[in-house]
Amino acid sequence: MQKTISFGIPCYNSAEYMDHCVESILAGAGYAPDVEIIIVDDGSTKDNTAAKADEWQERHPDIIKAVHQENGGHGTACLAALREAEGTYFKIVDSDDWLDAEALTALLGKLRSFIQKDTRVDLVITNYVYEHVEDGKQNVIDYGFALPKNKIIGWEKIGHFTMDQNLLMHSLCYRTDILRDGGVPMPPHTFYVDNIYAYVPLPRCKTLYYLDVDLYRYFIGRDDQSVNEKVMVSRIDQQLRITRIMMRAYHLYDDVQPHELRSYMIGYLTLMMAVCSIFSRMSDQPDAMDNLQDLWDELKEFDERMYRRCRHGIVGTATNMPTKVGTKFTLGVYRVAQKLVKFN
Repeated sequence: MQKTISFGIPCYNSAEYMDHCVESILAGAGYAPDVEIIIVDDGSTKDNTAAKADEWQERHPDIIKAVHQENGGHGTACLAALREAEGTYFKIVDSDDWLDAEALTALLGKLRSFIQKDTRVDLVITNYVYEHVEDGKQNVIDYGFALPKNKIIGWEKIGHFTMDQNLLMHSLCYRTDILRDGGVPMPPHTFYVDNIYAYVPLPRCKTLYYLDVDLYRYFIGRDDQSVNEKVMVSRIDQQLRITRIMMRAYHLYDDVQPHELRSYMIGYLTLMMAVCSIFSRMSDQPDAMDNLQDLWDELKEFDERMYRRCRHGIVGTATNMPTKVGTKFTLGVYRVAQKLVKFN
C-alpha cells in the first residue's frame, strides 16, 4: 500500500519517553496501514532505545520501521528517516514530544483527500502546543491572521507573521519530494538544525494549506533539553553555525519570490541573528562576542541588504545595544519575550 505519510522519530537514549510518542501516532492514526513510522536509533548507548525500536517494528511490521545508525546527531537522524520514507508526506516528531489524536485524524483525512484528488500541496501547516511540565500550562501557537484557513494558496496570499508565529519544524508537514529535491543541509553533531529544516525548503514549496488544529505537543521542562536556557548559552557556537548555514542558503532579495515569502524569511533570519546576539552576551566564553561580530561581518560581506535589514531594524537594534547598559536592555527584551511566549 502506498503510504500517505511517514513520521520520522529521531531517538537518542530516549527509552524513558519514546513509547508515548510512538503510541500517540499509532492511536491517532487508528493503526492505519497507509501510515509509516520510522524510528531512528541514533547510536544510543545508555539505555535500551535500540531494543525498543526493534520491538516496535516486530509488533507492527507493516507500519513501523527501525533504523540504526552511528551517533550523528538530530540532523543526521532526521535525514536517515527521510531516506527511508515511503510516504507522500513527511513529518518529524521528536521522541519526547507527541501528537494529538483528534488533530492527527483531521490531518490524515486532509492528506488522503489531496492524494485521492491528485491535488498537489507541497506544505501543510498545523498548530503546535508548548506543554510546560513544571506548571502543567499550555501555550498554543497558531497562525490565525497570518494564513487563511482551509485553502490551498501560494505564498502571495500569506499575511503578516508575528514574532511568535515562525513556521517551526513542529508545525510543518512537507511533501517528501520537496525535502529530497535539493536536500536539507543539516550538519552532524549539531543542535538546532530544526531551524534549517523549517527555512531552507520553503522556496521550493509552491502550494500550502493551513489546517487549524493543535497537532504537535512540544514538551518543555527537562533540564537537558536543547532549548533549556543554560544549555543554549553553552552551545552558542552551534547557534552561530546554524545561523550561518541559513544566512548563506539564499540571497533573499535576489533568490526568493514572491516578496511575501521573502519578508517572512528575512524576519526569521533576523530572529536567528537576534538569538545569537542575546546568547553571546549571556555566554562566559571569552571569545563569544568576537565570534558574534565575525558573524555580523560575514553577513554584511555576503549580502549588505540582508545585513541592513537584520542589523538595523527594530529587532536587530534592540538586541545589539552597545555598552553594559545596552546589554542589560537587550537581556531585558529577551526576558519579556520569554515570559510572553514561554519558549524555553
